[in-house]
Amino acid sequence: MPKSATCVRFAVVGDIHVNKDSTGRLKPLFEQASEAADALLLCGDLTDYGTPEEARVLVDELSVVKVPVVAVLGNHDFESGTPEVVIDALKHAGVRVLDGEACEIEGVGIAGVKGFCGGFGRGSLGAWGEPAIKAFVQEALHEAMKLESALAKLRTPRRIALLHYSPIAGTVEGEPVEIFPFLGSSRLEEPLLRYPVDAVFHGHAHRGTLEGKTISGVPVFNVARPLLLRTRPDQPAFRLFEVPRETVLAQPVHAPVATTV
Repeated sequence: MPKSATCVRFAVVGDIHVNKDSTGRLKPLFEQASEAADALLLCGDLTDYGTPEEARVLVDELSVVKVPVVAVLGNHDFESGTPEVVIDALKHAGVRVLDGEACEIEGVGIAGVKGFCGGFGRGSLGAWGEPAIKAFVQEALHEAMKLESALAKLRTPRRIALLHYSPIAGTVEGEPVEIFPFLGSSRLEEPLLRYPVDAVFHGHAHRGTLEGKTISGVPVFNVARPLLLRTRPDQPAFRLFEVPRETVLAQPVHAPVATTV
């Protein structure tokens, strides 16, 4: 599709779970995304185990993309204890990996962080009791602080938040209630209330709900690929999201006034 003069298009998907047998399987999806959008955004769980072999396959699958790519990691990318392997492979391929940082694409600011779990609302785990519980909660607080730092850096009028874990309970509904605390955290919603964005994207909840809203009404989209494949089988397995372009009004040109001597 040709670039639009009125909007910036983003193709967004998470939980692609590349493994050693994924060679060639995701290129058609990425080609479609590249043709449909001005940028591709990836919401974590890019690999199954975060191994060097999976990172190489991932980069090869992404080689067909001809637009900027921005990503955050997910919990699966940490499984082997070497997330830097995935990060380095992506960066060498030209992918911008965000972990509490921000970037800008065609006038739209993007703040990205993996996020963490801990529960929602009154069900949020508190930092009380054993050191292990306090450390768990501190990780959630740390990720929320990184998101706030990234959002605070943006000066663009249009902004997107890119996560792996959900900031609201609404988009994990459909998963077993017992695992809600492990699918996201309300602590990630707090920075979004202080620094409004146009949309929030996350993955992780494969059997969740496609759309929800923050307390302040900001749309939140669950773009986990298994969810998109199951609920929208007739559409490409990515969410296409359009952000209006900010236009700068031209200043009127005044002709010089003729004078007589």
